[in-house]
Amino acid sequence: MIITKTLNKLSMKKLILTAVSVLLLSGISVAQKIGYVDTDYILSHIPEYKAAQAEMDKTSVDWQKEIEAKYGEIDKLYKIYQAESVLLTEDMKKKRENEIINKEKEVKELQKARFGVDGELFKKRMELVKPIQDKVYGAVKQVAERSGLAFIFDKAGQVSLLYSNSKYDKSEDVLTFMGYNKK
Repeated sequence: MIITKTLNKLSMKKLILTAVSVLLLSGISVAQKIGYVDTDYILSHIPEYKAAQAEMDKTSVDWQKEIEAKYGEIDKLYKIYQAESVLLTEDMKKKRENEIINKEKEVKELQKARFGVDGELFKKRMELVKPIQDKVYGAVKQVAERSGLAFIFDKAGQVSLLYSNSKYDKSEDVLTFMGYNKK
C-alpha cells in the first residue's frame, strides 16, 4: 500500500511535469519569431555605399575648406579694419563694419545652404545613399518574410524596428479598448 501511494505520487509528479513541459513548449512554438540585423555592418560591406560615403566626405571637406577660406578673408578684413580704424572717418568705419557684417552673413548663409537641415549635403545624401538604404530595407523585408519572422530590429546605433508583420499590429485593438472608434 505504501509502495502504491509512492508510485501514484511519482506518476502524478511525472504527469504534472509532462503537462507543464507540453504547455511551455507549445507556448514557445506559438510565439512570434524575432530577428535582428546590424545595418552598419551590412552597409560597410556594400561597395556602392562605400563609394557614396567617400564622395559625400570629399564634397563635405571641399565645402568646409571653402567656408573656412571665406572666414579667413573676413578675419583679414577685420584685422585691416582694426589697424586702419584710427585713420578712418565715422562714415568709412560704418561702411567697413557693414561690409564685414554682410560678408559674415553671406558665409553663414552659405554654410546653412550646404550643411543645414535641408542643405545640399542632405540632398546629396538622399541622392546617393537613400537608394542603397532602400535596397537594404527591401532585402530585410524579404529575408523576414522568407524566414517567417514577425519583427526585425536594427542593432546599429539606437535599436529600431526595421520590419514588422502587419498581422501583429494591435493599434486598432488599443483604440477600441480605449473607447475610440475608427473614423
